[in-house]
Amino acid sequence: MVAPPDNDDVLWARTLSYAYGGSPALLGVSIGARKGEILAVTGPRGCGKTTLLRCLSGQLVPDHGEVCFDGVAVHSLPALDRERLRCERFGWIGTEPQLVPELTSWENAALPLLLRGTARRTAKTAAREWLDRLDVGECARVRPAGLVQAQRQRIAIARALAATPGVLFADEPTAPLHRADRAQVLRTLTSAARSHGITVILATHDEEVATLADRTVALLDGRRVGSAPASEEEGRAACSVSA
Repeated sequence: MVAPPDNDDVLWARTLSYAYGGSPALLGVSIGARKGEILAVTGPRGCGKTTLLRCLSGQLVPDHGEVCFDGVAVHSLPALDRERLRCERFGWIGTEPQLVPELTSWENAALPLLLRGTARRTAKTAAREWLDRLDVGECARVRPAGLVQAQRQRIAIARALAATPGVLFADEPTAPLHRADRAQVLRTLTSAARSHGITVILATHDEEVATLADRTVALLDGRRVGSAPASEEEGRAACSVSA
């Protein structure tokens, strides 16, 4: 077993490449994020932001390169172990809410906690707290079909935050919201991350959204634009493969 990199990065990736059916989406991207940091990944649509987040979160296995989270080599884990990691340590907010239609809003928000084995009452309390903070507490007993898109997205954000993940991947999280609502939702998201020590990887093409981040990494045509910090350019030690 080789020691992890000698820096504060809780999540890092080296020279990630990925292609869809022979069409390159990522070309040698290296990136690192510290515990509690809000890192914005910016660039125009189609530059590789979503693919990068999916590789970092274990949804995709890169064609080349390495992904390491807290000493674990994510890219080399079996599919079931990657799924368990996503359930227990990661959170995801996409551009579509992806709620379970048969569940009420609070049940959707509590779902990751319930899947972990958290007591139902405890999970419900946490879920309703985040629904209230995101101004959809009155929707707690309503199923997704009875909600508008902006409400469903807020519930999806509450679901990600209620589980207090180690890393929260947010792929254009405010895309379905009206412009007037975006600032309040983003403030709640960033405030929660800072107060709970959650690392946030935020993909956005909106420069205004990116200003909320501690640091910004830009992509263009699947490549990182500009020079990587020294800690990312230097060779890193391999991750351990134990969870």
